[in-house]
Amino acid sequence: MKTYQETIDFIFAQLPYYQKNGAAAYKANLDNSLVLDHHFKHPHESYSSIHVAGTNGKGSISHIIASIFQSNGYNTGLYTSPHLKSFRERIKVNGQCIDEGYVVEFVDSCEEILSKLKPSFFELTVAMALKYFKDTQVDIAIIEVGMGGRLDSTNIIQPILSIISNISYDHTQFLGNSLPAIAYEKAGIIKPNTPVVVGEYHPETAPVFVNKAIESNSSIVFADQVFEIPYLLQTPEERISGTILKNGEPYLDHFECDLQGGYQKKNIQTVACAIDHLKASYPLETAKIKNGLAKTASITGLNGRWQTIHRNPRVICDTAHNPAGIREVLNQISQIPYRHLHLILGFVNDKALSSILVMLPTDATYYFTEAMIPRAMKKEILQSQAKSLGIKGEVYQNVEMAYAHALDHASPEDLIFIGGSTFIVAEIL
Repeated sequence: MKTYQETIDFIFAQLPYYQKNGAAAYKANLDNSLVLDHHFKHPHESYSSIHVAGTNGKGSISHIIASIFQSNGYNTGLYTSPHLKSFRERIKVNGQCIDEGYVVEFVDSCEEILSKLKPSFFELTVAMALKYFKDTQVDIAIIEVGMGGRLDSTNIIQPILSIISNISYDHTQFLGNSLPAIAYEKAGIIKPNTPVVVGEYHPETAPVFVNKAIESNSSIVFADQVFEIPYLLQTPEERISGTILKNGEPYLDHFECDLQGGYQKKNIQTVACAIDHLKASYPLETAKIKNGLAKTASITGLNGRWQTIHRNPRVICDTAHNPAGIREVLNQISQIPYRHLHLILGFVNDKALSSILVMLPTDATYYFTEAMIPRAMKKEILQSQAKSLGIKGEVYQNVEMAYAHALDHASPEDLIFIGGSTFIVAEIL
């Protein structure tokens, strides 16, 4: 039997991996996932699940819901992607990463079907997660969609609730070049007779969701039409705090959340709408809901969301990587006092870079770099495209070097931001 490291090396090297192989790893059907599901005897049928899709925020929403269920005493599974540092982060039960031994035994036990089927990295990982949740006897599993929804490997489950955070432009080469087209792919997770919560109402995408819900005989709620957080405060302990209203009336007073960033307001509104529905089937105590919100990062191990990693100068990293996400980040930066702004940026090579670059301030100091993955955009290309828009900066061989130079050149009153790609943040953490 292989060691854990040999097993990880095998699944990264032998199986098509989107972060390494890009489009070559994308499967525009659920065939392999259905075969694997049959092979493992449909493990997801042994527990309830919640399915979470969307362009931005789906990871935070998944973690918050998992934290709330765990705080209420439920044996809680959580599947998310991609990972930041360790493959095992993708599959957790009660905040604990999947055992190394389980990963080794799982891959070893299905060597024959892997050889025959040649599934993608993601297809295998989803199958592993679903079986692990059965074997650890979870009460409920929160399953985050990888990309899109309709053809995503996770879309073989039959959830008790579907959640779609929001729709904006990302992965357009796979999901379409218009918001309704992207919404159609995300709406693919809406199942017959299964309620759906959509985080944000948008006039272009709402009809897509409503029509799919009607077709599926599923109730639908747009969270931001019912739930509101009028304000967010920053606590001395570096948490965000506020009150959730439902139809204008107090619903959850004075909550706190240890996930930083004003953009979490939309995610928390969506969670509140989901929890409001789920309370009908699962006893969820108000005090324990608040505890789950307050301690999400510590309970579930979520990193890379508006995370402060250094003081004087303050250094913040965030995994936002598409135009809508970067816009939220820039809005958050604008609310922080600093003397001068330093931006360490790197992107993957399939992003609509021009729509991101036009939003960036020209008076910041830029450090252009690239993550150590094949899909990384070459730092020289990034520098050239930025320069054409009046954004000047130097290139650095890797993230570590860029960070070292930024620390050397920043004063204690400056702000350093690191982002543009999940993989840039992974390497700095």
